Amino acid sequence: MQHALDVSLGHKLTQYYVLTKPRVTQLAVFCAVIGMFLAVPGFPPIGRVVAATIGIWLLASAAFAVNCLAERQLDARMARTARRASASGELSAPEILLGSGIIGGAGMFVLLQFVNPLTMWLTFATFVGYAIVYTMLLKPMTPQNIVIGGASGAMPPALGWAAMADQVPAQAWVLVLIIFVWTPPHFWALALYRTEDFRKSGLPMLPVTHGARYTRLHILLYTIALVATTLLPFAMRMSGWLYLVAALALGAEFLRLTWAIWRAPTEQASDLLARRTFRYSIVYLSLLFAALLVDHYLVA
Repeated sequence: MQHALDVSLGHKLTQYYVLTKPRVTQLAVFCAVIGMFLAVPGFPPIGRVVAATIGIWLLASAAFAVNCLAERQLDARMARTARRASASGELSAPEILLGSGIIGGAGMFVLLQFVNPLTMWLTFATFVGYAIVYTMLLKPMTPQNIVIGGASGAMPPALGWAAMADQVPAQAWVLVLIIFVWTPPHFWALALYRTEDFRKSGLPMLPVTHGARYTRLHILLYTIALVATTLLPFAMRMSGWLYLVAALALGAEFLRLTWAIWRAPTEQASDLLARRTFRYSIVYLSLLFAALLVDHYLVA
């Protein structure tokens, strides 16, 4: 009997872990950690880095789980998300809320006790912005949801910077701006090759409301804006030539892909390129921020 209870609990915890969107959380936390290291001239105190990483990770995980709970009926209509425990009913709403409350509360405690109040409140505000303002209000209302709601998803570098410096200067907001401009081409590439899924969900995503060609153009335009934005760290002298070369090389490949989407002769070719672009966009952001870190210690 006890063994069966242990197996059931373990299964539920595994299902809840999936709802925290581990891969997305890892990218967000990675960007936060980069912000921590860029916030100080030398190496930041390792104990505070660990505490800040754990706290931000826990609150981000809680936000993604609440996002899955709020969208459980929409997720059930889409092939990509129908297997989530929130959509299938394997986890009930009270169970998801309880899990999110526990890990979110633990994250706030860690940030308050071992980092600083500024980081705790900024991270909590990010949680509210993503889980409530974006998920429950913006996403069902406007095809520009990902643009407006991208502000909360772009916050990790500012959270990391605040954790080490107890302030959020202009340099941190430049990193936030980069992720903010990166989000639309990243997400619209996904929406482009998943248009039918989003149509079934009823969400007003750009390819559904304005069509594929309009979306392809906006992916290209935002990518041009993104490449320009990534030059700001060099222009502000918060990075050196190593980062500049990396930003231009990575941006050139992003532009090549999005230009190919725009010029794709068929919808099938466009969807294939959009899938490649979505995958590349994740690698792009990771390598861009890694270049900032390497430049910070090897060049600056």
